[in-house]
Amino acid sequence: MEYKNLVPAAFDLSPYRFGMPQQSGPMTVVPVFGLDRQTGFTGPMSGLKLSQVTGYGKMELANPGETGVAIVPLHMGYIQDQAQNHALCRSAFIAAGQKLLFEDACCVQAAQGGYLEGREQWFFILPVQLRDRALQLRGEHSYSKLWGDIAILNQQFGLPDRGHLEQIITKKRAFLTQYQSRLELLPGQTGALFLINHKLAGIEIAPSAAYFAEMWMPLTCFCYGTAAMYLEQKTPLKTADIAPLSARNLTELRQQLEASRTQLRQRVQNDLAQTPKEMFELTEEERFLEMRLHTATGENFAGQFVQEDGQVLYASIFAKPHYLNN
Repeated sequence: MEYKNLVPAAFDLSPYRFGMPQQSGPMTVVPVFGLDRQTGFTGPMSGLKLSQVTGYGKMELANPGETGVAIVPLHMGYIQDQAQNHALCRSAFIAAGQKLLFEDACCVQAAQGGYLEGREQWFFILPVQLRDRALQLRGEHSYSKLWGDIAILNQQFGLPDRGHLEQIITKKRAFLTQYQSRLELLPGQTGALFLINHKLAGIEIAPSAAYFAEMWMPLTCFCYGTAAMYLEQKTPLKTADIAPLSARNLTELRQQLEASRTQLRQRVQNDLAQTPKEMFELTEEERFLEMRLHTATGENFAGQFVQEDGQVLYASIFAKPHYLNN
């Protein structure tokens, strides 16, 4: 499938191959296949560890491996047992055997005391509705800087307007994790395009299939799943809205299934064709060996990506709220 000319040109997508779209309610995912760098990179779940929270708004991450650089996922956050939950506002590099203290992290759980020291933990990616604001706040040392935006998001879900993100990603986890089973991660998949309500919501690219497999649930369920869940709860799908296939035999069933797939492909191509073209302002943030971490900021999209010799290794480009909501 040819989507490379239909998405915002923050970087060259021509080396990538796109798979058959999958749909669950208002969310559509287009699998992306690219160069699978099976060595040299640490996975965000298997190799990257939150070693401690040294103070509110200060997270220390460790790459304990002997080899492999860690590209820290943009807007990675941790849920911690009996401690205050935090999330990052930016990506970064961490060399093998090294630790990095993020002093510009944001607390995403207001008025909850305690710091993490080796307890059980699981990570998420900030809901897409919060990502533009979080990116704007990178470099700002204020642990409460995202509480107001979290409170507004909670209000939209009919929840208490507090700076407690766990009201959504923890208490709504049973609903959100349904997207993991409704949508299928494919062998060799190194990324995905996420569409919400027929609009491009995000472009996610990983350096390897193993890396992306560890990102699949946090992205699908917690990042883009929150936007899909909001629409599903706002306008629940009725059984009568789902037209059953009218096939009378196996041959007709195969024909109708192929026709439905063709219709979905065409619809996604049309949806992506409506994506406005962007002129991105690029800012180089960090260097590690030959790799470069950039921030991309446009009118309707923003995010960060990593290049090496002009080739994209990692990317997380997301739609801004005003574009998704219009």
